[in-house]
Amino acid sequence: MTVTTRSTTDLYALVQHFYAHQMQALDGLRFEDYAATFTEDGTFQHSPGAEPARTRPGIVRELVEFHKRFEGDPVQRRHWFNHIALEPQSDGSVRSTVYALVVTVRPGGKPEIAPSCVVHDVLEVVDDQVLTRSRLVTHDQML
Repeated sequence: MTVTTRSTTDLYALVQHFYAHQMQALDGLRFEDYAATFTEDGTFQHSPGAEPARTRPGIVRELVEFHKRFEGDPVQRRHWFNHIALEPQSDGSVRSTVYALVVTVRPGGKPEIAPSCVVHDVLEVVDDQVLTRSRLVTHDQML
């Protein structure tokens, strides 16, 4: 079943399930698994002013480099996606706009919520498989 024949409810549930697994891979530092949720030529731009990472290996390299700042820091980061708005496109892709919060917790500490972001995705949905073609994360504090 393609996105054009799928009900809005079914599409929403499929994408929400996809995001849950994608964010658990990222938060679990399973960068190869996270990158595998992108198309082979996918792009990922998560930091303001930075060039987007391109291709799955490029996404893995970017995440490894980004997370070096947490080496020796017993931090747990959780990405919370909410208010998912989906817009099927004429080419069969789906534009997805999501509000995102990153929650950071350290042992014995209180959760810190930052940054607040909007995630702009283009998703490819074929049958029951979802892949991210492109992701642009905009940070609210940069407005």
